[in-house]
Amino acid sequence: QVQLVESGGGLVQPGGSLRLSCAASGTTFSITAMGWYRQTPGKQRDLVASITRGGTTTYADSVKARFTISRDNAKNTVYLQMNSLKPEDTAVYYCNVKEARALWRWDDYWGQGTQVTVSS
Repeated sequence: QVQLVESGGGLVQPGGSLRLSCAASGTTFSITAMGWYRQTPGKQRDLVASITRGGTTTYADSVKARFTISRDNAKNTVYLQMNSLKPEDTAVYYCNVKEARALWRWDDYWGQGTQVTVSS
């Protein structure tokens, strides 16, 4: 079992920055990928960025060059540095980790969500 605690959301003006953090606890030795998703009311939860244990990153096209994902494996924590924020970035951001339970089974765990609002 993996438990996730998110922090760092808030209200910021367009062009501003925020840094989200997500700390994992539990069976962290089995965590493979970590990432961030976001969701607005009435829409599906979409991938923002992900990072593997080895440091390989993936970004949604809409956030490339503005957001940076990183992780500290020793602290079992993943971060999302968000720069040049736009109103369309407004959403609830959810931390996600994938736990390798077996060679054929990866379980998903989700943080509680943190609100990011970009508005003047």
